[in-house]
Amino acid sequence: MIAAAEFLDRGFAAGIDFFTGVPCSFLTPLINGAIVSPHLSYVGAASEGEAVAIASGAWLAGHRTAVICQNSGLGNAVNPITSLNYPFRIPTLMVVTWRAGPGLKDEPQHELMGRITPDLLKLMEVPHRPFPADAANAPAAIEEALAEMDSTGLPFAFIMQKGDVSNDVAKDGGGDEMMAPPARVAGEASDYSGQGAAMTRYQAMELVLSTVSEDTGIIATTGKCGRELFTIADRRQHLYQVGSMGCAAGMGLGVALNTDKPVVVLDGDGAAMMKMGTLATIGAYAPTNLVHIVLDNGTYDSTGGQPTVSGSVNFAAVAADCGYARGLKCDGADGFTQALAMAQKEPGPHLIHMRIEPGSMKDLGRPTVTPAEVALRFKDFLTS
Repeated sequence: MIAAAEFLDRGFAAGIDFFTGVPCSFLTPLINGAIVSPHLSYVGAASEGEAVAIASGAWLAGHRTAVICQNSGLGNAVNPITSLNYPFRIPTLMVVTWRAGPGLKDEPQHELMGRITPDLLKLMEVPHRPFPADAANAPAAIEEALAEMDSTGLPFAFIMQKGDVSNDVAKDGGGDEMMAPPARVAGEASDYSGQGAAMTRYQAMELVLSTVSEDTGIIATTGKCGRELFTIADRRQHLYQVGSMGCAAGMGLGVALNTDKPVVVLDGDGAAMMKMGTLATIGAYAPTNLVHIVLDNGTYDSTGGQPTVSGSVNFAAVAADCGYARGLKCDGADGFTQALAMAQKEPGPHLIHMRIEPGSMKDLGRPTVTPAEVALRFKDFLTS
């Protein structure tokens, strides 16, 4: 058994300073220790997949990161691990608990995942080893994990069993220090609908690029959004998510919390609905430099134009209720221009819900820069 502070201090000495995840009772000491530590940052995520995206953003902004979660949450993390971390070569240390591990009786919902946890990590090509429960072995284990991640650019996992970490932080710390971020007062909702001609996604993104500063990082969601952004202009301050649908906002949060540069997330209605919990996380942690734009064409455009259910969703109002400083709704060029101006004038986070025309440009190409190259140049932009 190792004290939580011992493991966290060893990790911090090796450069791991940003944690995010979803709780498990096995993880209580580590989470509480990360929250109260003056050296570490911890972001509580709404889902394990969101945590992987947040950590990816923090890595792009120059941090070594860790994602901590229950093994049952690996199901939520499969998509970003395989379609975000893998193609973009973004490493993160994972601490995954082993509920229903060898010889451990547990609840029925953990039985199957308990049997397959190591095999699932292996299937995702995530190297793993037992959590270093011995303080004497912790430095070597952490260095092994970091060396592997530096070599491959991919995640590495520690599998934690019950009792691996002592509950020292819960005894000595706690109280108000381990409370969630202060509850945010609902932001303002503004409606600029009915002002100006309807726009396509391509036209809307052209307008965004004409108004943001050169030092703005732009993250575009997967599918035709990123492909059209690449077609308009390929810049090192652009990141095109070619997979991990729903993770653009989480990545944007991880970036925005760790840079002073303005950050814009170009999201889609289908992608935003896939991880609506991220709106609550953004509202809670409230990065003032983040503008979240949902370009809503009411369809899954990249897969053939099947309808989404966004027609009944007011993303701007949801964002404001979640704690965004302002949610702005629009459906025309003039209204979008006003919303962009408002979002850049006041501290955020802001969400702009822009209803656009369905469809995309003909013969649309794809980014010719590899995801790994995109990630490295975006990281260089953020940290230079």
